[in-house]
Amino acid sequence: MPSHLSRTEVLLSLALLALAVVAVLAPPLAQPAHYHHFADQRDWLGIPCAYDVLSNLAFALFGGLGLWVLARVPALVLAPPQRALAALFFGGLVLTTLCSAWYHVQPDDAGLVVDRLGMTVAFAGLLGLGVASQLRERAGIWLALAVLLLGTLSVAIWAYNGNLLPWALLQGGGMVLLLGLALAPALPGALAVRWGVVVGLYVLAKGLELADHAVFDLSGQLVAGHSLKHLVAACAAWPVIGALQALGQNADQR
Repeated sequence: MPSHLSRTEVLLSLALLALAVVAVLAPPLAQPAHYHHFADQRDWLGIPCAYDVLSNLAFALFGGLGLWVLARVPALVLAPPQRALAALFFGGLVLTTLCSAWYHVQPDDAGLVVDRLGMTVAFAGLLGLGVASQLRERAGIWLALAVLLLGTLSVAIWAYNGNLLPWALLQGGGMVLLLGLALAPALPGALAVRWGVVVGLYVLAKGLELADHAVFDLSGQLVAGHSLKHLVAACAAWPVIGALQALGQNADQR
């Protein structure tokens, strides 16, 4: 083991290597043929699929709020790596608004590539911040860069041959990592994010996505599961924002 690598960095490297091996050797996973057939097809004010499009504004709201709160946290109480990763996460949420709205105006494979690339940026910031605040800052930066690269690669693989498995493994592995981080104490002076809440909201959002048509029917065609998925997924930023607010308030009281 090279002396300049920490145990955390080695374990993360091995985990990513294991996921890569599974992605290469496991049977390919096809995206459902009906994936683009969302329940709520209603237009509003000339906007196609308006509710699935406009619900993406929640990402911009939480992303913008997060950037505003982050800017108010004194430089001395938040280490530069954590600040950079939080900015990447919140900026990725704003980018997700644009990319996901673009996709939902006319859902197809090309638009979904754009959508997932935007999500990759936010995902990289979130996972990197989790590792930087709970385990080791350098490892968090390294992981964020790896997720940006591997996320982009997994989207490209799906666009090329239809194999969704690398993308699914990246998302699933990331949530398992955050769940593990929820059981670890934060580093001294680091953000104390409730990562378990983040994972819980992600799981709920995923369930709403899968129940898109069922939710639409149960609500009397008032709202679809996919629109609610956007709202719930955006709310997953709140534990990070809350941790930043608490850090800033503690600094003001010193």
